[in-house]
Amino acid sequence: MKRFMLWSVAVVVAVFVTVWSVRAAEETATVKGEVLDMACYLDHGAHGEKHAACAAKCIESGLPVGIKGEDGKTYLLIGEHKPLNSELAQYAGKTITVKGKLVSRDGINMIENAEIQK
Repeated sequence: MKRFMLWSVAVVVAVFVTVWSVRAAEETATVKGEVLDMACYLDHGAHGEKHAACAAKCIESGLPVGIKGEDGKTYLLIGEHKPLNSELAQYAGKTITVKGKLVSRDGINMIENAEIQK
């Protein structure tokens, strides 16, 4: 009986820690940085004002859009289960601030439900 109680307590603690860890990972973040088209940025490091027109075209055509934060990290940006390309294309190569739910998995960062802060 004593072993059963210890085992039960251990399971409850493990479940609590797991749930807490998952919830802690789902935090809201505000990130300021440059809007990127992820295809050109990942392929050949293209960014900045010189690349803004190309980035806008790529974002408008539906390629993934992201932001290179002042923290040095790059984030994929999406809306509430929809792309934000039409809203973000005009900001290609420019610095903006977005706020949304920060999630990371396997080294990939994403801000979902992203909203442009004005």
